[in-house]
Amino acid sequence: MFKKIAYVPAPEALAAGASLSISALLMGLKFFAYYKTGSAAIFSDALESIVNVVASAFAAYSLFLAHQPADPQHPYGHGKIEFLSAGLEGGMILLASLAIIAQAIIEIGHGPRIQNVNFGLMLTVISGAINAALGLYLVRSGRRLRSITLEADGRHLLTDAVTSAAVLAGLVAVKLTGWAYADPIAALVVAVYIIHTAWGLLRQSAAGLMDEQDVEDQKLLRGILDRHIGSNGNEPHICSYHKLRHRHSGRYHWVDFHIVVPSNWDIRHGHEVASAIEYEIEQALGEGNATAHVEPCADQACASCGKPMR
Repeated sequence: MFKKIAYVPAPEALAAGASLSISALLMGLKFFAYYKTGSAAIFSDALESIVNVVASAFAAYSLFLAHQPADPQHPYGHGKIEFLSAGLEGGMILLASLAIIAQAIIEIGHGPRIQNVNFGLMLTVISGAINAALGLYLVRSGRRLRSITLEADGRHLLTDAVTSAAVLAGLVAVKLTGWAYADPIAALVVAVYIIHTAWGLLRQSAAGLMDEQDVEDQKLLRGILDRHIGSNGNEPHICSYHKLRHRHSGRYHWVDFHIVVPSNWDIRHGHEVASAIEYEIEQALGEGNATAHVEPCADQACASCGKPMR
């Protein structure tokens, strides 16, 4: 039977709510700064803030959906929505970077006009500091809670903080030298950095959606199974294993493998051994489901089969 009750754990709900609320506040602040200054660099920062708000809203929805329990239509759960969320965020960042490049080129062609530089500097420092603090909080929360959605949102906000630093550098250059072209040039630098971040998020999202094997998980799983091989291994003993496969569905792990046991074992004993190893793997992964298929050993020279095994 599939349970119908679902909820988003409090730490994740708090993180997602904070991200959405603060992103919306900063978006308004940055567009106000652009209105007052006319800075192309601040415009690039404000434009990315639209992405922040939309992405944070979708991230909050993704976290809710990811925690919905498995049902007859989705027997593997809903966790992959988190990879889709990260991919959407990466795609939106990429589109924002192209818009920033276009705006910077227009500014360079028409000649930049900047005013109220001091006001722009003040708001840029405030928004950058807030984004840096919130981004670090989300990245740490995402890694601790194994949520790619929170981690992607945090990395995006950290990118926004770096963007603000580049904007700040451009405005300081304008203030100190009077060379207005430093502003759209700073916007172009911001766009290049944003493209790099977008590519990383898209790559991570695609890897999850296509069930790319996680190297660390592979090492963990093989270590557990290797320790049970042979009569000198950990109990319960098995002869060997093969066809090990694993994938992520968001933070949830799905593992399946075949274990080979002495052919004289009865079905009950083989099932008990399989269940014990499945449980050990699930405990090691934190959130996951392991399924073992039991096969009789056909190797006449198997050293393990020739010794008493429990």
